[in-house]
Amino acid sequence: MAIGWKLHGDGRGLGPGEVVAPGERLSWDRTIGIGAQHVVAMFGATFVFPVVMGLDPNLAIMMSGIMTILFLLIVNGKVPSYLGTSASFVGAVASIRGAGGSTADVTGAILVAGLVLAAVGVVIHFLGAEVIHRIFPPVVTGAVVMLIGFNLAPVVANVYWPQDQWVALATLAFVVFCAVVLRGFWSRIAILLGLIFGYVLSWVLDRLAGTITAVDGAGKMGTHYRVNFDGVRAADWFGLPHLHGPGFKTSAILVALPAVIALIAENTGHVKAVAAMTETNLDPYLGRALAADGVGTFLASAVGGSPTTTYAENIGVMAATRIYSTAAYYVAAIVAILFGLCPKFGALVAATPGGVLGGITVVLYGMIGLLGAKIWIENRVDFGDPVNLVPVAAGIILAVGDVTLKITKDFPLQGIALGTIAVLVGYHLLSAAPRSPRDAGGGVIAPGERDGVTDTPARPAAEGAE
Repeated sequence: MAIGWKLHGDGRGLGPGEVVAPGERLSWDRTIGIGAQHVVAMFGATFVFPVVMGLDPNLAIMMSGIMTILFLLIVNGKVPSYLGTSASFVGAVASIRGAGGSTADVTGAILVAGLVLAAVGVVIHFLGAEVIHRIFPPVVTGAVVMLIGFNLAPVVANVYWPQDQWVALATLAFVVFCAVVLRGFWSRIAILLGLIFGYVLSWVLDRLAGTITAVDGAGKMGTHYRVNFDGVRAADWFGLPHLHGPGFKTSAILVALPAVIALIAENTGHVKAVAAMTETNLDPYLGRALAADGVGTFLASAVGGSPTTTYAENIGVMAATRIYSTAAYYVAAIVAILFGLCPKFGALVAATPGGVLGGITVVLYGMIGLLGAKIWIENRVDFGDPVNLVPVAAGIILAVGDVTLKITKDFPLQGIALGTIAVLVGYHLLSAAPRSPRDAGGGVIAPGERDGVTDTPARPAAEGAE
């Protein structure tokens, strides 16, 4: 792709009904301003998720910029998107670390998942987008996204919340307030605003109330300040983030692989959203987009960074501004790279108090889980059909309960991995099983109902009324 953009009109603004196409731009000062909006939109999640996963936020920010540029090149500039840190791996990382896995094991597992996603993208590019819908129908993708989010509930309850429950509660309340009461752009960055609020609140409480006696990030009880700036003072203003190589552990890889399904659903949805906004058929570029995200995840994790994905937050900025120029994304990517080269900034992010993360993750993890329900609703999944209901119900409980199936002594299937397999395999086996016409679409929760027809006579309206 030749990097160049046609000036839209006089470059000063948009007329009624006009949009700035991906291959166009406004004047450079206005393009830089839009790029700054994209930086703010992606920033909160892109550095919060690495902190939650125990990875380097500086490296995540820097690699997000590099991978965004690579993404735009792979899709030939046709799909304007920003590649920020993916939340889909948060549950897997928590499981890997809970089983004693190291940071190298975490990034190695994510690296393999990135390779799988890239391979899926290549297959989709040559075979067409319909392959996704046949193998991963909405009922499956929605269930996987849901179980990834809800599997994280014990992390909130056992790791973050106990570190400072009152700051966690205050932060939670502030995030809810921002998300519900504020409008437009400000509501979309409610998580970032909550993090800033909780950080400042913790610092103020340290000054007014002194130290707190509670568990720390390592789970040890002790007396300490909520905010510790020692690492910030010691960090340099300029330098490369800490890089490290991946490690490969079979059990960790199996836990991370289900996130690929979530990424396929997420990327597909984002590509379709951009296609709708730009009134362009982007199905021919869906495979490229998936492959580009997989390559981004692979390369970022290869040096110790965080997994990547296209960001709905930035799609929201495009919807609000009607500016789809990829030039603005290049600006945002360059700014992110510069932020990543400032270790002092990364140390400031890493010093986020545990109580603040407790409040944020309550909302964050719940929202990840409910995105699965959103997929079901948008695709009108029928849970009156036992083929949909039964494997999903079983898979979610297996994941949320963190149930373990020991294949061998050193090869367990647990939580997210086990739940995903139950949903995917169970759905396709039940779909292939012969059923009588009466069984098709039958109810399990209300077995007397069949496609709107009941097996028992209807009672008079007044009978049994309360």
